[in-house]
Amino acid sequence: MKYLVVGLGNIGAEYADTRHNIGFMVADELIKKAGATYSTLRYAYYSEFKHRSRVVHVIKPTTYMNLSGKAVNYWMNELKIPLENVLVIVDDIAIPFGKIRLRPKGSSAGHNGLKSIEALCGGQNYPRLRFGVGDNFAKGRQVDYVLSGFDKDELMELPALIEQSVEMAQSFIATGLELTMTRYNK
Repeated sequence: MKYLVVGLGNIGAEYADTRHNIGFMVADELIKKAGATYSTLRYAYYSEFKHRSRVVHVIKPTTYMNLSGKAVNYWMNELKIPLENVLVIVDDIAIPFGKIRLRPKGSSAGHNGLKSIEALCGGQNYPRLRFGVGDNFAKGRQVDYVLSGFDKDELMELPALIEQSVEMAQSFIATGLELTMTRYNK
């Protein structure tokens, strides 16, 4: 069994610790726990490791958020991984900070990374781990908000939330979507 875990974010130091890059942060922690490292390959930072006899491929697209589908489509085809074995880790302003949800499918909800994946990878029927970043922004300030860093209180909670996200990704790989959703979605 092969899996592709996709952490969404933007490349570049100016985006490193922003809400929009939580997918990169979770992917980095997953790789760190596995004792693996990244290589810079086509359209992505790429890594692979084994988890409970399953081969796990992890990418962080280097295409910028709004072109993430290009990297996901390339690696799905290159590795011959079906859409149901792809897990996309994404920030979500519709979920309060501190909440994480695993879903089997869904709309992009205006998220440019998800829109790109939908357009290039065959629709909305792929699992996604939605990491709540909240919606504490004034009307018209969404972009500024997701491209800003976490506040002091959020930074204190962030390591435990990233850890939970890694556990959810590992559970998805080891036991599947339904059991993981039952265990973690509250």
